[in-house]
Amino acid sequence: MANRPSLTSAICYRDPKAALKFLEQAFGFELFMLIEDGEGNLVHSEMRYGDSVIMVGTEWSDDHKSPLSIGGKNTQTVHLQVESGIDAHCERARAAGFEILMAPADQFYGDRTYRARDPEGHIWTVGQTVKPTTREEAEAASGLKIEGWV
Repeated sequence: MANRPSLTSAICYRDPKAALKFLEQAFGFELFMLIEDGEGNLVHSEMRYGDSVIMVGTEWSDDHKSPLSIGGKNTQTVHLQVESGIDAHCERARAAGFEILMAPADQFYGDRTYRARDPEGHIWTVGQTVKPTTREEAEAASGLKIEGWV
C-alpha cells in the first residue's frame, strides 16, 4: 500500500464496528479500509484522520484486549492534534458519548488540550497549538528542564 504513515496505532475493541461509527461521529475519522470474514465479522479496519491512520480491530488474542475487558486499564493513549476549534471538538466528542476527563485547558507548552475516555475505556488526548512557545518560555512557565524542543 502506498502513502502509509511511518507510525500507526492499532486499538482493540469488543465491538469494533460500533467503534468505527463512534469515531466517525465523535472525531470525523474516515473509514478507508474494512476487511470482513464470510460471516461479516470485522477482521481489520483502518481510519484516516488528516495525514494519519489508526487501525481499529477486535480482541484478537489474550494480549490484545479492550480496556473494557481488563478493568479499564490502558497501556497507551492516543493523541490527536487539531488545527482549530478545540472547544467545539470537545463538545462534539461529549455529544457522541465520550466522557470528558479534563476539559480544554491551556498548557505551559502553548497547546490547549482536553482528555476523554471512549465507551470502551480508551483514553484520548486532543490538543491545539494556541500560542507558539519557545523552550525557554516553557521552562520558565513550568519549572521543568526541557531538552529536544523543536
